[in-house]
Amino acid sequence: MNIIIIEDEIKAARSLENMIAEVRPQAKVIAKLQSIESSLAYLSENVMPDLIFMDIQLSDGLSFEIFKSVKISCPIVFCTAFDEYSLEAFKANSVDYVLKPFSKTDIADAFKKVDELRNFFQQKVVPNIDELLTKTAPPTGKKSFLVFKNNKYINVATDTIAFFYIRNELSTIMCFDQQEYILNQSLDQISSLLSPVDFFRLNRQYIVNFSAIKEIEHYFMRKLFVKLTIPTPEKLLINKEKAPIFLNWMDNR
Repeated sequence: MNIIIIEDEIKAARSLENMIAEVRPQAKVIAKLQSIESSLAYLSENVMPDLIFMDIQLSDGLSFEIFKSVKISCPIVFCTAFDEYSLEAFKANSVDYVLKPFSKTDIADAFKKVDELRNFFQQKVVPNIDELLTKTAPPTGKKSFLVFKNNKYINVATDTIAFFYIRNELSTIMCFDQQEYILNQSLDQISSLLSPVDFFRLNRQYIVNFSAIKEIEHYFMRKLFVKLTIPTPEKLLINKEKAPIFLNWMDNR
């Protein structure tokens, strides 16, 4: 199996190559590329590999740009520090979406999925659509949250939630009807339960629902100011480093 690694961090690429050698000794890493430009040049001039391990944020942009210029027919395992791109990855031949820092077990699981996919097509059987979707579709997220208020347990549907935020050091739900509920989980835990398609972690204090976003404005120091359809206790600001990721998440709806 011939493999290409597209990763702009040299140490990360070397670590990944070592894990591949341990997990799949018979595989061969034939190229390590660090940018969109070098990837386009290589893929345009060489035979398509059997598998690509690809980071998303490269030194000269998002790796999804590669797909606009070159047709990639082999499976892809995305390895990234961000969970906001799972839907785009799903559209781009992705067989797995591994979050950094990944482990040898993560890489082994990725190879297992590649093997299952190859075996599936080699058998030439009619696919079980439900099973295939379960394995490849991006996570749909938690449907509801059980909360306790006024001596009662209540199920709050996730699609009725405008945003999650920290109030008085407690994680709090704010619904579109402006009802509030306290949760025991941290925002990190809550974020891991939500669909990355529908919710975005703006900063350390807020996670917002796409449906709650009214408009976005440029702010000082290249930040973004996000306005929601309901009032918020404070201005919702996104720093300049996260602004491109947020705008990419907002695009193509």
